Amino acid sequence: MIATRSRTILLSGLLCLCVSYTVAQPAEKPNPRVMDYIVRFSSIAIEEMKRSGIPASITLAQGIAESGAGSSRLAVEANNHFGIKCKKEWTGLTIRHTDDFKNECFRKYESALESYRDHSDFLRTRPHYAFLFQLDPSDYKGWAYGLKRAGYATSPRYPEALLQLIETYSLYQYDQAAVSVSGSK
Repeated sequence: MIATRSRTILLSGLLCLCVSYTVAQPAEKPNPRVMDYIVRFSSIAIEEMKRSGIPASITLAQGIAESGAGSSRLAVEANNHFGIKCKKEWTGLTIRHTDDFKNECFRKYESALESYRDHSDFLRTRPHYAFLFQLDPSDYKGWAYGLKRAGYATSPRYPEALLQLIETYSLYQYDQAAVSVSGSK
């Protein structure tokens, strides 16, 4: 009797969880490659949010968008998950890749973690991104539109692409995780 009752409660809970997940998710079927990317890099994004103040949802969405969820040439051959170009001050490893122009110089990293850290530092140290750090850490929409305004990407639909990823895959939950972990210290 108790086992049956426990199983019924468990199944009811699972059903509620499945129904709420289904209702909360858009009709679009999640991409398994994107899901794997999120599992692989969400903890790094959370740590970077605690270190830098950049929402983990934004970092993950940019990583997914810029690297094709880790499958782009830059991600595979250079561990560059954010499409960051060399710039004049870069003294590290490089790779040549055609993007806006033929054979452009991109940063190359020893690891994906190094790419994530450099992404945070890149945004933190550039004056034209400074206004973003005045936003509430949970304002991923402000960050998405602000990155475009600051010139991070050339695509006119960049903010919408980031927001679609954040909302389709509930990436905002990682912002909440970073804030709750930081707040409990």
